[in-house]
Amino acid sequence: MNKSTPSLWKATFAIVRKDLAAEFRSFELVSAMLVFSLLVIIIFNFALELDIKVREAANAGILWTTFAFAGTLGLNRSMSVEKDRGCMDGLLLAPVDRSAIYFGKALSNLAFMFIVEAIVIPMYSMLYNVNLFRIDLLVVILLGSIGYAAVGTLLAAMSVQTRMREVLLPILLFPVAIPVLLAAVKCSSGLLAGDPFSDILTPFNLLLVYDIIFIAIAFMTFDFVVEE
Repeated sequence: MNKSTPSLWKATFAIVRKDLAAEFRSFELVSAMLVFSLLVIIIFNFALELDIKVREAANAGILWTTFAFAGTLGLNRSMSVEKDRGCMDGLLLAPVDRSAIYFGKALSNLAFMFIVEAIVIPMYSMLYNVNLFRIDLLVVILLGSIGYAAVGTLLAAMSVQTRMREVLLPILLFPVAIPVLLAAVKCSSGLLAGDPFSDILTPFNLLLVYDIIFIAIAFMTFDFVVEE
């Protein structure tokens, strides 16, 4: 056990380094996610420009809609690139625990989401005149992103084996991700409205439990998911 643990994490971070290095050479994935995210917040900005109250009430929903759609685009693209180039077969044949592949891809997808969120948050703050640079709100965004990337990576690995993977992933992902998205929206909305933390304790706990449960489920089932 002591010998396998370092090799697991070494393989995990090797996959992360590989994905980040490949992305930083082309910026195909992050640029697509970023352009999509900016289009979403700009469209909502013009749509809700005349009604300030509705705009303020919808801030959390718009923010997480942007993150969810951009994250789905990134999840689909990151796995399809591995499949189309034959890299996934090489990863599966590597003499490492296959859970390292899951953790490596999940951390890579999470890193791509963080890069997009780091650019979207200041743009959103400027366009919607709302302060998103708050520790409590950033913690909620962190937890929500972890949960979304955790379940999304597992389902992306499942759908990438099919011909209709671009359509199948959202169909599989959104119903399963509803709890984490609803909890994230509830927490974000309450924090932006100035509610005390005790009022958002239930959805915050749901975020924590969701992250733990689905990371554990993915860890236990990924080996079966990638078997053809």
